[in-house]
Amino acid sequence: MSEVDYAVEIDALPEEVWTVVSDPWNLLNWERHIVAVEDVPPEGLEQGAGYTAVVKFMGVRTAVKCRVLEWGPPTWALVHLSGILDATVATRIDPLPGDRSRLRHEVDYHFRRSRLGEFAAKSIRLVGGARFVLRHGTLAQKRQIESGSS
Repeated sequence: MSEVDYAVEIDALPEEVWTVVSDPWNLLNWERHIVAVEDVPPEGLEQGAGYTAVVKFMGVRTAVKCRVLEWGPPTWALVHLSGILDATVATRIDPLPGDRSRLRHEVDYHFRRSRLGEFAAKSIRLVGGARFVLRHGTLAQKRQIESGSS
C-alpha cells in the first residue's frame, strides 16, 4: 500500500471543523471528480454506516463504496474505501490555541489490479500525484470551514 498525508491549520474550533469534514455531501465541494454522493444515512454517519461516492474522470464513471470503521466526534474518523481502489482515510482534528484546529488526513491506498484501477492510478499521477490531490481537497475543506459555509 502507498501512504499519503496532509495537515493544515484552520481558524475554527474542532467542532466547527468536524461539522464540515464529517458531512459526506461536502465531498462534492472538495473534489471535482466526485459527481454524486448516494445512500448517506438520513440520521448521518456513525460507526458502521456507509455511503457511495460516484467518481467520473475522462468520461469513465465508477462507484466508490465508503464504510465508517471508527467514529469519534469531534476529533477522529476512519473510513474504508473500496471499488477502483482499496483505501483507509484517517481524519484527525486537534485543538490549537486561539480557537484554531489542526486538520490532518492520512490515506493508505492501492488501486485495484484491473484496467480501470490502472487507468485511475495513471490519471492521479498525471494531475500531480496522490499528495497533490489530498492537499487540494484539504485546502478546499479549509476554505469552506473558514468561510463559515457548512
